[in-house]
Amino acid sequence: MTGWLPVAAQEAPKPDIPADLLEDPHVREELAINEFTAPSIARIFESLEALAPLPTLKFQRETPANMPMNRADLAVELGFLIADGFLVVQAGELGKVESLAADLTRYGKGLGAGERVNRHAASLLESARKQDVVQLKKELAATQKDVELELVSLRDADLAHLISLGGWIRALQVSSSAVDTQFSPERARHIMREDIADYYSGVISGLEPQISERKTFLDMVEILSELRTEMVLDGQPATHPQITEITSQAANLAKLALQREESP
Repeated sequence: MTGWLPVAAQEAPKPDIPADLLEDPHVREELAINEFTAPSIARIFESLEALAPLPTLKFQRETPANMPMNRADLAVELGFLIADGFLVVQAGELGKVESLAADLTRYGKGLGAGERVNRHAASLLESARKQDVVQLKKELAATQKDVELELVSLRDADLAHLISLGGWIRALQVSSSAVDTQFSPERARHIMREDIADYYSGVISGLEPQISERKTFLDMVEILSELRTEMVLDGQPATHPQITEITSQAANLAKLALQREESP
């Protein structure tokens, strides 16, 4: 597939990624995608480990039978799927890995990375059979990295950031609800990440106009801006009303992220 992003859009500098969300730099260097690196969904979930267990049953999501026609929507939904994988593993619901692996394969193929994702899907199934949670997490992280590599080769590198965005939105949706249900200032601190909200706002704004100017993406930028403001603590502890508002905004963000554009 030839690239559909203008050269200027591909070369536009992205905002700095929060350092704790960067995957192992040596791994990224091996994949030759340093300049296109997106935040690691695995690292996003590592940053939320203190909030475990997350309320996965409350946020169960059925993957649609039909994939979206639009590649940007495909990328966002793949990010949700990878995040769902981490939620399934954390909850110990390894029986769901088989359907997850099938969905990952479908979406990977839709983005042109089917062969790469197939390898990880097989490993996910084997790791689930062995109940090897550590390896399951490694395979999910590797799935994101390998899809990124394929997108770069297809000159669709910006879609890698949408995969990461989808993963973070899903993580925020579930984790903010967990803190809202069982509030403490210490627990709240783990989701008060104005740097991450600011990062993704900048990423969306820098995408090719046919994506960044879609109403759903414009609305997401507006919510991210509001989240960034809400998440600033200025040395004060977070309050329960702040977390309740963030939880509401995260739900709105997830709803927008999963709205599809039917035309390619």
